[in-house]
Amino acid sequence: MKLTQYSDLGFRLMMYLAMCTDKLVTIQEVSERFNISKNHLVKISHQLTKVGLIESVRGRNGGVRLALPPEDINVEMVLQATEDDFELVECFNSVSNQCVISDVCKLNCLLDEALEAFLEKLRKVSLADLVGDGRVIEGALLPFPGGVVVKFRNLPARAKGVK
Repeated sequence: MKLTQYSDLGFRLMMYLAMCTDKLVTIQEVSERFNISKNHLVKISHQLTKVGLIESVRGRNGGVRLALPPEDINVEMVLQATEDDFELVECFNSVSNQCVISDVCKLNCLLDEALEAFLEKLRKVSLADLVGDGRVIEGALLPFPGGVVVKFRNLPARAKGVK
C-alpha cells in the first residue's frame, strides 16, 4: 500500500496547524516552510475544511486553523479525509470485482483484517502526539517567512511522544 502525495501533504499541513494553534496560518506560509506547492495545499485545505478538520477565515488577515484541538484529531481522521480508496485488492470492491476465486480466497479476509489493524493504530495517535511541543519539527522547517519567531503552544504531558 502506498499513500498518495495528497495525504502526505495533508498530514504536513495538519501537523503545522497543530503547532500553531494560537494564530491563523496562511497557505503561503505553509508552502514556504515545507517547500511544497501552494496550489496543492489550497486543494488539500479546501478538502480538510469541507470535512470539518480545519477552519478557513477569508480576508486580508485570513488563514486556516484547526477546527478542533490537536488532541481531538487523530491520524486516521486525516487519512480518511485525504484518501478515497482503501481497496487493497480487486475483491474489496464488490461492484468491479472480476477475481474468479474471491468466494473461496482467504487473502481478502487477511488483508481486510490488516487494513483494520492499520487504521486502528492510526486512531490511537493524535496530532498533538505527532508534533509534541513542535520544537523538533520547527528546527527541520525552512526559515519562517519574514523572520517571524514561532510561539509554541503548551501541550499536555501525554503529547510528549507517539504511543
